[in-house]
Amino acid sequence: MKTSEVKNIKHVINGDYIVIPIETGYIKPNEDLNCIIEPAKQIMEDGDYLVIAETPISVSQGRLIDEAEYTPSLTAKFLTTVWSKYLWGYVLGPALKIKKRTIKNLRKLPEETKAHKEVVLQLYGLKHALKPASEAGIDLSNAPGTCVSLLPENPEKVACDLKDEIGKDVCVMIIDTDATYMKNGKYFTGLPIAIEGIDADNGFFGYLKGQLSENMGSTPLGCSEKIDVETGLKIANIAEDYQKSLSTEMKTIHSVKAVLGSEIDEVTIEDLDSITHTPAVIIRKI
Repeated sequence: MKTSEVKNIKHVINGDYIVIPIETGYIKPNEDLNCIIEPAKQIMEDGDYLVIAETPISVSQGRLIDEAEYTPSLTAKFLTTVWSKYLWGYVLGPALKIKKRTIKNLRKLPEETKAHKEVVLQLYGLKHALKPASEAGIDLSNAPGTCVSLLPENPEKVACDLKDEIGKDVCVMIIDTDATYMKNGKYFTGLPIAIEGIDADNGFFGYLKGQLSENMGSTPLGCSEKIDVETGLKIANIAEDYQKSLSTEMKTIHSVKAVLGSEIDEVTIEDLDSITHTPAVIIRKI
């Protein structure tokens, strides 16, 4: 498809870039990614970027955990109620000037959060469970019932495989909305994984240091090319800007009911499939 023909398909302009959404239904557990690959084959040109959110990749890999199967330990209960809800919700959060939305959400943590903390403790350890919210990149908002999705397995390999299937000289990147931070010219994130050049797996300590550093936006988890961090962050944030513009964006568990009309633990695959999803965008330099 020639750049001049983009006017015939849905797109927006973001600075010097064209952003073309790939819209799909809900990508289900263990389902292939053809609904992303096929339009990418048709639309993409050499030099384009294909940026994919981490959750559809994780769900397609079947990386779902049912939190209802976990019994909260005393540690999980303490981390939920004393540490996250009260200490971070009322003392540390306001003192460090974290997002008002995050503070509001911490102050009304549901009972189910205790089981969630237990999942984080068992799968990722205390370093990540100490983070008051968005621990280890686990997504609570795009999975059915009491399930959550973990980060994708080997996102760099996934990105390379997708590029091979598309069959063009493009760059495929998988991103997470959790932040990358910068201090003294060095990039870091609390997430367990990130592209080369971003110091990852810092958990709570990365989050805490991040509150005293510059927030650089969304984190590239894996990329089909060796890419410098600055370019990776720029492209990731262009993709995230588009996602933020969507009325169907489910940023947190508290936005699920507003979008789907269902309580978080009652969401079905049918509910998730009832709205248009935008798991990926194509980004092209003008």
